[in-house]
Amino acid sequence: MAQARTLKEKELKQLLQFIAFRKHALRNRCTCLMTHWAGMRVGEVAALRYSDVLAADGSILAEIRLSAQQTKGDKARVVYVAEKLRKELLNYVRTYPQTDPTRPLFYTQKRDHFTANTLAQHFFWLYKAAGLNGASSHSGRRTFITTLANKGVGIRVLQQLSGHADIQTTARYIETTDAMKRAAVELV
Repeated sequence: MAQARTLKEKELKQLLQFIAFRKHALRNRCTCLMTHWAGMRVGEVAALRYSDVLAADGSILAEIRLSAQQTKGDKARVVYVAEKLRKELLNYVRTYPQTDPTRPLFYTQKRDHFTANTLAQHFFWLYKAAGLNGASSHSGRRTFITTLANKGVGIRVLQQLSGHADIQTTARYIETTDAMKRAAVELV
């Protein structure tokens, strides 16, 4: 099975530009950015509740604590949320406030919560409609890991950020190019 395509920065901008002029733009932007900027699995994004991202004072948490039921492999994990993603989420929850914090964070257009499968299919459609053939619901996660690896983040940190039990799994996510290899040998 082929790996999900990683996106270049300009391709992520292309996706976000496409999303900006469609229905449910804010929701779609946030769900995609959760995978690209936090490395979350699509099933984890679908399982999020308002209480997972909101602090008692209404601010966005810097760390999302996922329960074992919300993750792959039934193992709880922490997702670290960068400031730029917290701003996106704050905009979303202010636009779509919820009085019941146990409600799902993201809804389908029929006001039903997303399942991992429905959100994966939705991502596939978004990528395809934006002209990003070969991209899938796992593209954001793979792009997240590859981008951090290219910026020098160690594989142990990447393993923990991704929630992988095996470091070899993390290694398979990292895409390398000839340009990266040429730049690496110049460091000698």
